[in-house]
Amino acid sequence: MRLPRLVVAAPATGQGKTTVSIGLMAALTRAGHVVSGHKVGPDYIDPGYHALACGRPGRNLDPHLVGEERIVPLLLHGASGAGVAVIEGVMGLYDGRIGGQGFASTAHVAALTRSPVVLVVDISRSSRSIGAVVHGMATFDDSVEIAGVILNKAGSPRHAAEVAASIALPVLGTVGRSESFGVPSRHLGLVPAAERDEATHTLDQLAQQIAEVVDLERVLQIAATAPDLDAAPWDPSVEVTRATGRRPVVAMAGGRAFTFRYAETEELLGAAGCDVVSFDPLTDRALPPDTAGIYLGGGFPEVHAAALGDNVPLLADLKAAIAAGTPTVAECAGLLYLCESVDGQAMVGALSATAQMTPRLTLGYSAATAPGDSLLTRAGELVTGHEFHRTHVDPPAGPSPAWSVDDRAIGFVSPTLHASYLHVHWAGHPHLAQRFADAVHAAVPHSPADVRAVVSRTVAPPAAVPDPLRHHGDVEAAAGLLDFAVNVFPGPPPPWLSAALQDSLERIGTYPDAASASAAAAARHGRPPDQALATAGAAEAFSLVARLRPWRHAVVVHPQFTEPHAALWQAGHRVTEVLCTPDTGFELDPTGVPDDADLVMIGNPTNPTGVLHPAQTILALLRPGRMVVVDEAFMDTVPGEAASLASEALPGLLVLRSLTKHWGIPGIRAGYLLGDPETVARLRQAQVPWSVSTSAAAAIVACTAPAAKGDAEERAQTLLGWRRDLESALRRLGVDHVPSSASYVLVRAGEGVHGRLREAGIAVRRADTFPGLGPAWVRIAARPRPQTERLLTALSHALG
Repeated sequence: MRLPRLVVAAPATGQGKTTVSIGLMAALTRAGHVVSGHKVGPDYIDPGYHALACGRPGRNLDPHLVGEERIVPLLLHGASGAGVAVIEGVMGLYDGRIGGQGFASTAHVAALTRSPVVLVVDISRSSRSIGAVVHGMATFDDSVEIAGVILNKAGSPRHAAEVAASIALPVLGTVGRSESFGVPSRHLGLVPAAERDEATHTLDQLAQQIAEVVDLERVLQIAATAPDLDAAPWDPSVEVTRATGRRPVVAMAGGRAFTFRYAETEELLGAAGCDVVSFDPLTDRALPPDTAGIYLGGGFPEVHAAALGDNVPLLADLKAAIAAGTPTVAECAGLLYLCESVDGQAMVGALSATAQMTPRLTLGYSAATAPGDSLLTRAGELVTGHEFHRTHVDPPAGPSPAWSVDDRAIGFVSPTLHASYLHVHWAGHPHLAQRFADAVHAAVPHSPADVRAVVSRTVAPPAAVPDPLRHHGDVEAAAGLLDFAVNVFPGPPPPWLSAALQDSLERIGTYPDAASASAAAAARHGRPPDQALATAGAAEAFSLVARLRPWRHAVVVHPQFTEPHAALWQAGHRVTEVLCTPDTGFELDPTGVPDDADLVMIGNPTNPTGVLHPAQTILALLRPGRMVVVDEAFMDTVPGEAASLASEALPGLLVLRSLTKHWGIPGIRAGYLLGDPETVARLRQAQVPWSVSTSAAAAIVACTAPAAKGDAEERAQTLLGWRRDLESALRRLGVDHVPSSASYVLVRAGEGVHGRLREAGIAVRRADTFPGLGPAWVRIAARPRPQTERLLTALSHALG
């Protein structure tokens, strides 16, 4: 069979082959090629990034786990329909199983698959010596063909040229020193792609960089030199058979906490007649309907222990299903999850054991023997696998252990349960998949018990707010509550912003001058300096507008942020409320604004609905004698700032911006307004002297500088991911909400939910203080997944 392919390897670990491999996959995919990603070795994390880069499952090629004879068939199976396969190596090119003389090394897989090798070399600490390293790697083993080299971490073009001149092989590209595209690590290596909300955005940047510095055409030419392979693709339907004509459900754990499993496992179970349905132990309250088997793979339950433990309904449902005899397989993380506790945090409790984190890493290939008959094994059978964990289970094995590894008894078994630390690739041992599938076909589907929260609460109606228009989310974020009430980006400001604020303290001995901040804000939107005015947050701008003229008929479009309304009242103006309603999705109909209104104030995207009004809808409000004030305090949370009018210099249009939310600096009241020169001059004249502090001015200059654009967009993408997670979960719960374009979601949860969430330790923003909304509504800020998962658990209980 014809399959263009190449292996990406390195002289040693830490040279950058993972970054380059993922970058090549992403760059080639974005160039229109269908790319199949593969990983030498047992690793689960890198294939997750391969899948993200290629848009198809990442695959593993490991001779220890599946046998040499299956490597080429599995490669062809995984690459079916692809135009090119990229195989990422493991460790150094010739490093394999200890004592195995290179068995299961990258070189071993390259030889088995007859694939040319592209060598990634870190040149940061050498120059001409790299030529000797590459020469040695290329001549060490005649069965391995190194066809090209990519230089990584070059200090300068001159440095790269010096290195390239010492290498006899083609140099396909040079990657400079950059930390921008590194993948964060923790106790078991890289953080999985599924746990990084920003992974897609970062991958786009990496793909672009690799495309700019690596000759992709030469890479493809090298891949095309790979000879045809004389083998048939692996076929799961040949490995297993169907026990019945039914398709019983196998519930397979997924989500952030359970990211470790081989794609072929699901394919084998499907071929054996099972219907594999994923569930998320962090958010789902029960197993999928009609579950007849449970597969709990690897991952990081110790990282997500608190959120897993908080999902009490699912813990109870799992324990009941396992106790009732539902066939269950648990590997490593699945084993921990079934214990009574992990680091003191209660888990499922299906096993009489506890788990703790330890400083010692258990890592290595294993040959395991089955001590007796079990759900998966027969006494004396031998399998190959691997262990990879920093936890310890006490006791390490039950009365009937799952495996014997180097005379160690590990794991727990019963006629319907198999749980241990050992990871086994079922494509190498398909009889294990067959036995599990047979047991699933024979099982009675699990019927979930009523696992609703057992705590009954009586909550009084929310107390009346004395001044609803002055009620803000920060009042609700009391100490001890998980904060979903305040729409401020969580976490510290970027280092460059912190540095700018720190530097501003050197100038607090003199009165502030915000002229440079106004000019920077104007430049940010392509305007001359006289069209922008720095303000002490958007709140000062509202007050300035309210006092600008003796408004005859002021209109505020609601529901929206109440401060503009309050500022107009404080200035003595009568205010007309124009209400957007749920039946129209809270969208604005411009014809609903009275013709004689000389001031119209509207948010875009609107707080609290998150609705982003089209620019043309806002512009339809303009007319002679009328000022339209658009509060774009949350526009920077919208990727690309679609519908923004900040760059539109139109008579009667005033745009307000706030920096405190997006950059996480609510204590620094920093914002600005944009309008025609005459209006801006009048507002500047009405402004209290020195209202914009030195630190606020420094923040405006820093946040509107071109260098901040990349971080601003990355934050917007991060918020987008968090909000989508929240909205997706709300849909699964069947909770009515307004589709949002901002960093929050307006939810119609029902009366009393706001109070019940507070009792559960969660603060959300009550929405009955916004005109047009009532006590059934709450506003929920977008937060990272672990916090969101805790909120959703509490919300599901509160909905009862």
